[in-house]
Amino acid sequence: MIHLRSISFQKPENKNSTYPFSLPVFQSFIGMEFNEPVSFFIGENGSGKSTLLESIACAIDSVVIGSESLRSDKTLGAVQHLSRFLKLSWHKRTRKGFFLRAEDFFGFTKNMARMRQELKDDIRAVEIEYKDRSDYAAELARTPHIGQLDALTHRYGDGLEYQSHGEAFLALFQSRFVPGGLYLLDEPEAPLSPLRQLGLISILKKMVEQDAQFIIATHSPILMAFPDATLFNFEKDTIQQVAYDDLEHVNLMRSFLDNPQAYLRQL
Repeated sequence: MIHLRSISFQKPENKNSTYPFSLPVFQSFIGMEFNEPVSFFIGENGSGKSTLLESIACAIDSVVIGSESLRSDKTLGAVQHLSRFLKLSWHKRTRKGFFLRAEDFFGFTKNMARMRQELKDDIRAVEIEYKDRSDYAAELARTPHIGQLDALTHRYGDGLEYQSHGEAFLALFQSRFVPGGLYLLDEPEAPLSPLRQLGLISILKKMVEQDAQFIIATHSPILMAFPDATLFNFEKDTIQQVAYDDLEHVNLMRSFLDNPQAYLRQL
């Protein structure tokens, strides 16, 4: 399902020299429509794709995985300002979903490990404190901590920190998925091997069947191949829809794999 139908951008006056309005892509950007449940933002580093994705997340006030809220994140001050000039048009407004940046994932796993250890420490502390009291009193004191620990285990297994980075990323993604949500992902391929990227495509397909919508900033030609996805190419000062076979990312990767030495000799 397509929840977010389109965004439009009204550039403020006298902002041409101020980041992020100074990025070339925002000089001509008017807006875009989302006509498929999966859309990709593609472009070189610094092209503005992640900046626009973050500003959409701010405009939605999306839930953030692995970081503080968007409104309180001081590193996103410029992006928050940009988001005020975006107008969002919805087919059906949804409050479900989340915003996930690959760089936030490691911090998230550390926080989950810390929470798990703190709950175990609390349970042990209760057992020491209540050793001379009735079993019933001790059970009452332990129950809230055990309940929270069980909830973490039910959602994330024995601990994301015990899995490989790629396995943990996919486990997190699946555990936090709710049907009918809007999911904004910034370079989700970063912790994933090519095989795991194919696994992510499989997950995305299943989620789309459950009325999910995705907007993804990526450098991965594998993810870009998602069937019927809309490919927004950020190049120079424009954003254009491009066919998969016309993407520079795809053609460069094909050319390199066909003859890597031809490229390596030039380095």
